[in-house]
Amino acid sequence: MSAQLASNSEQIEFWNGDAGKRWVTQQVRLDAMLGEISAAALKNANAKPGEHVLDVGCGCGDTSLKLAEAVGANGRVVGLDISEPMLAQAKSRASAQKLPVSFVHADAAEHRFEAAHFDLLFSRFGVMFFTDPDSTFLNLRKALKPNGRAAFVCWRDARDNEWVRVPVGAARPHVPPQPQFGPEDPGPFSFGNPGRVRRILAGAGFDVITMKPFDTPMSMGATLDDAVAHLQEFGPVSRLLKDVTPIQREAAVAAIREAMAPYAKTLPVRLNGAVWLVTAKCG
Repeated sequence: MSAQLASNSEQIEFWNGDAGKRWVTQQVRLDAMLGEISAAALKNANAKPGEHVLDVGCGCGDTSLKLAEAVGANGRVVGLDISEPMLAQAKSRASAQKLPVSFVHADAAEHRFEAAHFDLLFSRFGVMFFTDPDSTFLNLRKALKPNGRAAFVCWRDARDNEWVRVPVGAARPHVPPQPQFGPEDPGPFSFGNPGRVRRILAGAGFDVITMKPFDTPMSMGATLDDAVAHLQEFGPVSRLLKDVTPIQREAAVAAIREAMAPYAKTLPVRLNGAVWLVTAKCG
């Protein structure tokens, strides 16, 4: 998950830099960590044989490949992302599996779609980072057929997500004060408010909007040491530790380890993840 970034250009720079490269390096682990959420999101989307699917924010291609399996040889999947390193990984995986999927390096907010020929718009954690989600969903709506539908998964409020609340709460007293972001600023939890999500989708021409809460334990690491190391590299904890002094880092990491220790009584170390499973139809 990215830091909260103010503009599309910053998002593009972020995901084409170290963040995108780290996701490629840890792709297998991250896909496994999100496995239960991905499965629930794909089941909720219910892609059918022969359908054309647009996977927005497809990253390293995990959901695109699964969607391609669902639509079969007569279907089509297009994965769209701003990260060249992650798309290169996605293309390599698709080539190895010989699946009917292609990938486009583009910004969902600005990409001009050739025609409205997609049956399904899908995303796993790709929609919360839009700088202007209202206009971006209007643009994505143009890619859907008149009877098309959208299905995506987004994080609920950070307070509902144990994997964020526990380590961040432990680290925060030991690091400098962080910039305060508004609840609608681009970032992993910007779609936590269901009222906002419904407003954005309705404004883009969607109706029959459903939002189902889904909770599942997420494996943060095989051991306590592994989990603490992982948290320092990905997610909100990595953002907290970005510009700290060595003494501050040492204190924050020690606090995280202490807070995580109760969850390591049973391995792997698991903390709860809380998401919305969202569906909508073209109005």
